[in-house]
Amino acid sequence: MNPGHGWTDYQQRLGRVIAYLHDHLDEPLDLHRLAEVAHLSPYHWHRVYHALHGETIAVTVRRLRLHWATGYLANTSLPVEQLARRCGYPNAQSFARAFRTAYGMSPLQYRQHGNHVAFRTAQAASAAPAGYEVSVREIPRVRLAGLDHKGSYIAIGKAFERSYVQLAARGQVGPASRWIAEYFDDPSSVPERQLCSRAGLSVPDSAEVVPPLVAFEVGGGPCAVLRHRGPYATMRAAYQWLYGHWLVNSGHEVGDAPVFEEYLNNPRDTAPADLLTDICLPLARATAAR
Repeated sequence: MNPGHGWTDYQQRLGRVIAYLHDHLDEPLDLHRLAEVAHLSPYHWHRVYHALHGETIAVTVRRLRLHWATGYLANTSLPVEQLARRCGYPNAQSFARAFRTAYGMSPLQYRQHGNHVAFRTAQAASAAPAGYEVSVREIPRVRLAGLDHKGSYIAIGKAFERSYVQLAARGQVGPASRWIAEYFDDPSSVPERQLCSRAGLSVPDSAEVVPPLVAFEVGGGPCAVLRHRGPYATMRAAYQWLYGHWLVNSGHEVGDAPVFEEYLNNPRDTAPADLLTDICLPLARATAAR
């Protein structure tokens, strides 16, 4: 048997599980159903998952559900009871316990005091949020291989997982691989189901990109870079501040390229409050005065 082929086969099977989870987070966790999705024995598949992914399936589900929950808390006024059900919790009490364990505060406290509030307060006061700054710098071109994603930006992790499986199968993933996504639409003006984005991992210029993966590039020019600390799902307020305050007061002009994000650490082994993301807004290159 070819060991590489066997590893690839297991990764692809478990990649189907991750995709299924993203689409069914509001449903009860059924280990037997997940075993069917993976086409593996219910006696062994979760051990394989833990060994390859570095976390149990229960931890993955909890992480993804709370990821969605932070987005609802930061960007909607949904009551906690309703929000809990949308995220797969049977009641507000069980959701609140899980949320407090992960974030150190209750859901309502997070809605009122989470890091997204700093950007909204700053925009209202026409100031910079405490602890954040924007740097304008040249971002070297990065070649990536990945997949298109349509729908909620919160679910782009599914495209990342599928891209990773395809690239890992070809030995194109390493410690230096960079995880980057570009976002084509404004979620406040485009229906969620129509939002378009793309996620991928960096690859060398010489690397062959095999379908269904697509090759794309980001960078290669000046960008305004805002380093965001905290959960991915709460960055909408940071975008509103970046465009609505920083850009219009900066003297810079936006470039003809979509905004992109680079994820600097791994949510599997990083506390949500410590996740680091560079939001990169392409800018037009300044022209010399005549």
